[in-house]
Amino acid sequence: MTDVAATAAELDPEDEFDDDILDDEAPDAPARRPWIFGIWLILAGLIGEFAAFALTLEKIEVLKNPDAILSCNVSVFVQCGKNLESWQGSLFGFPNPIIGLICWMAPIVVGVSVLAGAKFPRWYWIVFNAVVGLAVVFVIWLAAQSIGELRTLCPYCVLTWSVTYPTFFAVTFRNMADGVFGAGARRAGRALLPWVAPITIVVMLVIFVIAQTQFPVIQSLF
Repeated sequence: MTDVAATAAELDPEDEFDDDILDDEAPDAPARRPWIFGIWLILAGLIGEFAAFALTLEKIEVLKNPDAILSCNVSVFVQCGKNLESWQGSLFGFPNPIIGLICWMAPIVVGVSVLAGAKFPRWYWIVFNAVVGLAVVFVIWLAAQSIGELRTLCPYCVLTWSVTYPTFFAVTFRNMADGVFGAGARRAGRALLPWVAPITIVVMLVIFVIAQTQFPVIQSLF
């Protein structure tokens, strides 16, 4: 009887040892939740939505009145009017800002889900990373066209670039650190995560320097 009682005690789900395990794990769960990552995705998405919405309004204004003076036209070289009227501004047959209005909802949704404690499978993060990667490629192409061909810097476009790059770096490095791309990438991901902001600053500075060498960006503001 003693042995049976001991065995029953070991299998009892209300056993004190099991409760201790749950109590030890519960406080650690929130600490493992990537709050900063989730908040950044939401913030980046909102900024991207703002820029896309502003450009959409400017595009509508141009369609209504081709001679309209746009609020984003700061100078000859810092403006969005030329970009919106170019074929590059409607690459797929409709204004590019519409793409932003749709796609920037993705990081907002993912960010809210992360803050809510959602756990996504590995394939989900790979797909999300790939989509953000395509966004970076598109942004690089637009920047090259804006600076090299149109010889302008669109304020709202620059705002979009400034959140697209760090979002890509944050998602990629976070996935590396979490083992999404294999255990071998964990160490590199953890080492790179704190450098998201510095790398982004360097990238944006390079863009501005290239633009300044092509046309007088700074001088046109005065």
